Amino acid sequence: MLTNIPNLLTLSRIASIPLLVATFYLESPLGNWLGLAILTFAGITDFFDGYLARAMKQQSALGKFLDPIADKLLVSSLILMLVAFDRIPGIAILPAVVILCRELLVSGLREFLAGAQVSVPVSRLAQYKTTLQMLMLGFLMVGAAGPMFGPLTTTDVGVAGLWVAALLTLITGYDYLRAGLRHVDDMDNQHIEAAGKVESATNTEEQQPAA
Repeated sequence: MLTNIPNLLTLSRIASIPLLVATFYLESPLGNWLGLAILTFAGITDFFDGYLARAMKQQSALGKFLDPIADKLLVSSLILMLVAFDRIPGIAILPAVVILCRELLVSGLREFLAGAQVSVPVSRLAQYKTTLQMLMLGFLMVGAAGPMFGPLTTTDVGVAGLWVAALLTLITGYDYLRAGLRHVDDMDNQHIEAAGKVESATNTEEQQPAA
């Protein structure tokens, strides 16, 4: 399954991360635009790996495992590099922190629920959030090398979109947390019921007269 086309696309997205990081050390504007090209490639693979997996009937547990990991690695590394190179200015770091915290929350939640064999599907709003997030990170990556949009610079557009993406991140993060906590409550109730049955059976055996 590792060598099917959808999984290879996902792996290529992970492999693009070191290249994306390396572009930050190139001179502007070459590094900015080359980084955007690599990010665009990664975004295209993010769409086509899922689409081809469904179209070619090659959906697999490995693909479902790798795809969100690839997204989170890409977004997290890109945000860290943008902050390190001052392409996310001032207070705009706050929505970046929100996005990173949400990624950690969802990753931990998915890992916990996976141990209980419970899956939390990706919502349509979360897909929109990811698309907007990648688009705005692209604007921030181009930064000062980009064109003007009326009175706004490319960075201004990226920062504004990042705030919107952070808002969607909070909403979708809350949805995942609520769904996850519901499953946790169900698991706790099942454990309590199982413990009660064991205790009841033990008490019944103790009350029976010895033969």
